Amino acid sequence: MKLNLREYVSSKEKKQLYVNRLFETIAPRYDLITVVLSYGMDRGWKRRLVEMLALKGDEAALDLACGTGDIAFAIAGRLSSGHVTGLDITQGMLEIAEHKRRERGSDNLSFHRADIMRLPFADSSFDCVTAGYGLRNVPDVSGALREIKRVLRPGGRFFSLDFGHPPNRAYRWLYLKYLTVAGSIVGLALHGDPVTYRYIPESLKLYPGQKGVREMMDREGFTETGFEEFGGGIMAINYGMRPR
Repeated sequence: MKLNLREYVSSKEKKQLYVNRLFETIAPRYDLITVVLSYGMDRGWKRRLVEMLALKGDEAALDLACGTGDIAFAIAGRLSSGHVTGLDITQGMLEIAEHKRRERGSDNLSFHRADIMRLPFADSSFDCVTAGYGLRNVPDVSGALREIKRVLRPGGRFFSLDFGHPPNRAYRWLYLKYLTVAGSIVGLALHGDPVTYRYIPESLKLYPGQKGVREMMDREGFTETGFEEFGGGIMAINYGMRPR
């Protein structure tokens, strides 16, 4: 992927192009990479997000940037009469997710290709919306939050798991350095291109982080907003509710 990384990540117009190409490239190795770069902690973070949903079992749930389906499958496993819709813009990710769905026989789960910025659903369609590493990848976080709020039912809640901004500056520098070095090594080993996973730290530099996302959710009219941090702030789950 021979693109000027910083140029593409910092441009709303070009970022979506870069993200689309990136995730099509890494889709076959995505499950492996999330485990390797997080030292296996990714599963626990996603499990905690699903626990925070406090599902009753009959919800209509939407999982954005569903990737290969980890969060969507976890939610589906807790529903007795509800349904989960997994949505992603990357066809390669959805093909893997759909293959898993057929293997597991998950009848209360479906996958669709669409853009978070233009959700193909009517207003007030879902009881809850989740996103795993989704907000950081959209070209306009505020616009995405408006769309998410639109499709939530009154009283519905949104939970977003993503990389965070550690409050300690020295720790933050080390964290970004790790992501750059480790991502370069893994990218070179798996794709022959050290730039592939450098997207993560570059996108994180421009992402508002857990505190910034909470402030944006407040501005967009979400209530009961907050976040739960992991690892000293390197990862966080932001949450909020559409007013009743």
